[in-house]
Amino acid sequence: MTLAVVTMSHSPLLEYNDPAPEVKAEVDAAFAAARGFVTDYDPSLVVTFAPDHYNGFFYDLMPPFCIGYKAEGVGDYGTAAGPLDVPTETAEKLAEWVAERDLDVAISRKMEIDHGAVQPLEILLGGIDTVPTIPIFINGVAKPFTRMARVRRLGEAIGSFLASMPDERILLVGSGGLSHDPPVPQWATASEPQREMLLNGRHPTAAARDARQERVIQTGRDFAAGTSTIQDLAPEWDRSLMKVFASGDLSPIDAMDPTQMAKEAGNSAHEVRTWVAAFAALSVGGAYQVDYEYYRPIKEYIAGFGVMAARTAS
Repeated sequence: MTLAVVTMSHSPLLEYNDPAPEVKAEVDAAFAAARGFVTDYDPSLVVTFAPDHYNGFFYDLMPPFCIGYKAEGVGDYGTAAGPLDVPTETAEKLAEWVAERDLDVAISRKMEIDHGAVQPLEILLGGIDTVPTIPIFINGVAKPFTRMARVRRLGEAIGSFLASMPDERILLVGSGGLSHDPPVPQWATASEPQREMLLNGRHPTAAARDARQERVIQTGRDFAAGTSTIQDLAPEWDRSLMKVFASGDLSPIDAMDPTQMAKEAGNSAHEVRTWVAAFAALSVGGAYQVDYEYYRPIKEYIAGFGVMAARTAS
């Protein structure tokens, strides 16, 4: 068994709001580097950790973690719709393994995933069904949030399961963050129509999805122009966290407080939980080395935009 990881920011605005040409060229180069890393590694199995943005998971039932036995993309923001190639038997064994280690994880035989999970698969692998993939949802938008130490423990439990698969080349993908505060409604301040969407907004009409997406696209343009009221990006916070991941010592993660995270880096900074789980899983394989990293705050994407690629040293 060998393990590798790619963690990366995602943004629904990649195809809609272009930053300056030199910045877009940097992002394209970062994606090319990560894609080259994955191609060289040639994974036989992918385990992806991703949040959702009220496209597949809603407040009618919001688990902190969920392992998909089957999954399909919803096709938001022009990302691929349709089924993933999920190795169901392996996903079932993984869920049982995690449960036996006193971590309560929901399961889904009909998981719906949005751009948060789909975009990295398209960028890194060329599609959502090119390599067998187990999708793992980690709540990064809906209060209450589980403690960061528990996210790390989840990653370690998953890593220990993957260590029992000696013939596989396993790629861990963590998708989300870094600092950002997009216009996602918060339950406490949401209007009644917004609460209806947060409660159960599954399968919206094309017109409703377009209207929702257009609001986000326009917010990105306003943010880049300096006319939006959303919280600013936090490059120092982002770079500090990336240093923790690169160090191999994830213990500082445990002290991170959800309220403080939102205050310092935006409400959607909670998506970094996917990076925590991915690097924690990687750490079970022993010492690891970072082969590549990139970071830049990009307002057009409403994201502190980061990419990291690492693999176990052995």
